[in-house]
Amino acid sequence: MKVSDVAKLTGVTVRTLHYYDEIGLLPPSEVTSSGYRVYNDADLEVLQQILFFRELDFSLEEIRGIMQNPAYEKGTALQNQKALLVQKRDRLDRLIALVDKTLKGERDMSFKQFDTTKIEEAKQQYAAEVKQRWGNTVAYAEYEKKSASYNTVQQKMLDGEGAAILNEFGKNRSLPPDSVEVQELVKKWQAYITDNYYNCTKEILSCLGQMYVGDERFTQHIDQYGVGTAAFMAAAIEVYTS
Repeated sequence: MKVSDVAKLTGVTVRTLHYYDEIGLLPPSEVTSSGYRVYNDADLEVLQQILFFRELDFSLEEIRGIMQNPAYEKGTALQNQKALLVQKRDRLDRLIALVDKTLKGERDMSFKQFDTTKIEEAKQQYAAEVKQRWGNTVAYAEYEKKSASYNTVQQKMLDGEGAAILNEFGKNRSLPPDSVEVQELVKKWQAYITDNYYNCTKEILSCLGQMYVGDERFTQHIDQYGVGTAAFMAAAIEVYTS
């Protein structure tokens, strides 16, 4: 689906989609030789998640930080988003009730209906929950430090480097996971994560491998490089880390 089609489907302007790509929040799955951005179903799912966050008034920087966090899980995100949306709906209901009372001529000088403290506290708690699995680890501290220092150009370069390695996995998925060539790819992937995000120990790499097949979002993204690439990577990582 081209960017103009995505804009018509979602109501998000073409300019906004271009900006999301520029800041590394939503890069398209493909860019044609003519320079056209092409989005697949996995990209649209990511866009939906972004719009949920925007509806809850998260900044783009906050959204990118949450969604690119190694601990990000779509199911948990949706549950937390629902809870926040319910709080937002309840606040709007209270405001509407206050407007109705005012229209009826009733004098109510209460301002508690405008209070967003609980929603802000819930947002902060949500951000904290995203960090819960890795937040106290040296790996997470390194991830935050390194990713915060990357400008847009650097981030796109890293995305391109990571995509190139994933593409190699896709091209070699007919080989045995324990073959020398594939194990070298795993080593290369581990080094890429360590160099750009955090010290990717074998223990962390093993967890990532499980995530690639256990989290639908990861699976769909990796399988862009060939159906079964995610499962192939997971199997190769299991061999490497055992």
